[in-house]
Amino acid sequence: MTQEFLGNSQFNISNQAVSASCPSNIALIKYWGKYENQIPANPSISYTLNHCRTNTSMEFFAGEEFSVQTFLSGNEEQKFAEKIEKYFKNIEQYLPWILKGRYIIRTENTFPHSSGIASSASGFGAIAKCLMELDKIFSSTKEEGFESLSLTTDNDVILSGVEGHQRSTINKKASFLARLGSGSASRSLYEGLVVWGKTEEVEGSSDLFAVPYNNNAIHPIFKNFNDWVLLIHEGQKSVSSTVGHGLMNTNPYAERRFQEAHENFTKLKTILATGDMEGFIKLVEHEALTLHAMMMMSEPAFILMQTGTLQVINKIWEFRKVTGLALLFTLDAGANVHLLFPNDIDNKRITDFITTELIPLTQKGGVVKDVMRF
Repeated sequence: MTQEFLGNSQFNISNQAVSASCPSNIALIKYWGKYENQIPANPSISYTLNHCRTNTSMEFFAGEEFSVQTFLSGNEEQKFAEKIEKYFKNIEQYLPWILKGRYIIRTENTFPHSSGIASSASGFGAIAKCLMELDKIFSSTKEEGFESLSLTTDNDVILSGVEGHQRSTINKKASFLARLGSGSASRSLYEGLVVWGKTEEVEGSSDLFAVPYNNNAIHPIFKNFNDWVLLIHEGQKSVSSTVGHGLMNTNPYAERRFQEAHENFTKLKTILATGDMEGFIKLVEHEALTLHAMMMMSEPAFILMQTGTLQVINKIWEFRKVTGLALLFTLDAGANVHLLFPNDIDNKRITDFITTELIPLTQKGGVVKDVMRF
């Protein structure tokens, strides 16, 4: 199935400098557990963020000995450079020119490091977009009509003829390449709701790349959402996501979890179409808690939630019970809490509650404010 992504052996390299920007995403149905070659154990679906993104520039020096030098916010990062070198070697069959020169990569995030926002998703997404831009330049069969990998077109806008086909093909390969760096990065190449992992509920879905969810099948209430991230813990996680994924291989509840993810896709499809906010809240919060339950059921078990995480969750539940307003939470693989709520007439009551009751529970009063991008 990967044959369609094999690179063109005919290329003409030259010194080049390219840049790209890629947003992060937050999963609603979680990806936790994978097989060899970054194949997900279950399908996932995420919201693409807007302000939280990685901006990356890539300089390529043709004909020089292969090496990678990386800078994060101006500071050289040797360990990350080693990781990128390994990544580039792994994808050579898809970009045959990739080891034919030296790279300097400079990257900056618009959000704090260790903030509970997936920097690996936006980071590898931006790198994949830079690589596809170089591939367009070096390839002997250039894609006419393609100017940029910046996804500024809404997914429900239908591009015509050759242009639409070329954009679709390039986006698909960029998602495929990003996945091989970080699984969740495959979902950052599109706006709106994005699906990664084969599911019968989404036509064209694949374990190899992500696809945009049909915007026309989403009720308007879910297209105007906020995501405020409470920074409960600003530091290194005690257990990395890579290790956590690996522990699913021996988790006694793993197979039931993977089955449940498929079942939840069926439920979510109906919820999104009908605008069932109550069902949406129940499913999204259940997915977040299930993710952390899997961590606690691992061998060895580990806990990434902290006291502040639990305090925030309980306060949200009490707030909803009293007010009936649509404030919900989700969690990534960490202690920080994503607060999801729609932009509507009750917005101020919700933001006032967050400011007075929830932000004081963070480590340093930290909060990152974003919106979903459609």
